[in-house]
Amino acid sequence: MTDVSYTGPDFDPPQPRRSRRGPLTVALAALVPGALLGWAVYAAVGGPADDGGSAHATATGSPSARTPSPGGASPTGTPDDDRGPSASPTATAPSPSASAPAGSGPLKGKVVVIDPGHNPGNARHTGEINRQVDIGTHRKECDTTGTATNDGYAEAEFTLDVAHRMRAILREQGATVKLTQDADRPFGPCVDERARIGNEANADAVVSIHADGSGAGNRGFHVILPGSVRAGAADTRAIVGPSRELGERIAGNFVRVTGSAPSNYVGGGTGLVTREDLGGLNLSTVPKVFIECGNMRDSKDAALLTSGAWRQKAAQGISEGIVSFLRG
Repeated sequence: MTDVSYTGPDFDPPQPRRSRRGPLTVALAALVPGALLGWAVYAAVGGPADDGGSAHATATGSPSARTPSPGGASPTGTPDDDRGPSASPTATAPSPSASAPAGSGPLKGKVVVIDPGHNPGNARHTGEINRQVDIGTHRKECDTTGTATNDGYAEAEFTLDVAHRMRAILREQGATVKLTQDADRPFGPCVDERARIGNEANADAVVSIHADGSGAGNRGFHVILPGSVRAGAADTRAIVGPSRELGERIAGNFVRVTGSAPSNYVGGGTGLVTREDLGGLNLSTVPKVFIECGNMRDSKDAALLTSGAWRQKAAQGISEGIVSFLRG
């Protein structure tokens, strides 16, 4: 496989990985307990297998001026479907500084923190987000602007929309839900503060929502798990196990609900990638994963990511993975 420039959260490249699966991906996936069984069934009947290079892109326009369409951007470059069939509770969303009220469902008493990757205002505050922060293993930028589709639909807008949909779903299950940001601050929070928000909430699960900016032909989702890190302020040893379980359950449910296949360019066909260079994971003391829901720079994935109906499925799949993890 050709080398790719990985442009996921924080835009640091992962360490090179050798695929150990090849034709055996389906068989090995079937061995993953519980949540990934449905995944193996899906892979057995076929999924996208495009190969391609990669490119890095950042959102430079004002994402708040754009809304997505069901099948991609409109010919004018202004997509026209922001909410899909299920309305997102954006207009009445509480501040991320306060937890959303919980219902009386099976997750009553559980706390979930949703971390919408990036902030729509980051592009207007490049000096501030380029400030270096300590992530335990080293120092890196406070945050990035994120990526965008070729038609200008920003990752930061995508992540907020999915986060709002997830919040509504999880509240119905009784969970107390907190967002790390709701476009209610000029920029950020920085990656270290994102981790701190989950820690201080004593969250039972934290999920950081992203979409990738890899090259055309690179398709599919992947879930990023924390590696075992003990350096400076970082010590992930206690959360590696539960975070992997959370990630596996999210991956299995994401496949089942959305029909999307695991990434064909990282993860060796498993849809699971372990990284030790992300501050949001390194500094977490509670179970946490990232999910790259698809590749915004691939036209087929972009058509999904800009569809309100698909984003509802994505929110449902991620949420059902969280519910499965929290209910045991």
